[in-house]
Amino acid sequence: MATIYTIHPETPQIRRIEKIRESLEDGAVMLYPTDTVYAIGCDVHVKSAVQRVRRLKQLSNDKPLTFLCSSLSNIAKYARVSDPAYRIMKHLIPGPYTFLLPATKLVPKLVMSPNRKTTGIRVPDHNVCQALLSALGHPIISTSAHLPNQDGDTPTVGLERAKLFDALDGLVDIIVDNDLEPGFQVSTILDLTSSEPMMVRQGLGWDEAIAWI
Repeated sequence: MATIYTIHPETPQIRRIEKIRESLEDGAVMLYPTDTVYAIGCDVHVKSAVQRVRRLKQLSNDKPLTFLCSSLSNIAKYARVSDPAYRIMKHLIPGPYTFLLPATKLVPKLVMSPNRKTTGIRVPDHNVCQALLSALGHPIISTSAHLPNQDGDTPTVGLERAKLFDALDGLVDIIVDNDLEPGFQVSTILDLTSSEPMMVRQGLGWDEAIAWI
């Protein structure tokens, strides 16, 4: 049974954030709110936790995992950012965007795409996420809480908060509740690995992204 932490959406309680941080460092997997949808995540550097997230999402090791960074300067530690990519990201960060970028050596192999050596990174416009990132001091895995079943369907899509918590209660260690209903629009994905930026997925904020690419 997961431990539920109720966190204020505007002013996250420091002590509760610290408790979550300690659990993440010990290998916990959490369900938590973002500026798009509820996500499943863990400390990017805890291999056992990343493997659990992959199993929950039924993702093979050749599928990259997105992670959250606190800022554009923080992204530069984990990805090579070209000048054109920097200009685009500067206008869109923070926000509901996932950027595909060439990974640096700081990105664990279990997280990145092994063939392309790329990674997906987000900087969320979300107080709870930013509080967690600040406490942990490094990135957090962020993959949507849309879990497939044996038939390939995703019954967790569109669930109300209480029902989503019930559905994942036995699968995660921590549930972060900001007392707000989950969003249903995923992030817009932009591929910035080459000189020509490309929109890979149209999601929240896509119209603003088009204006800059």
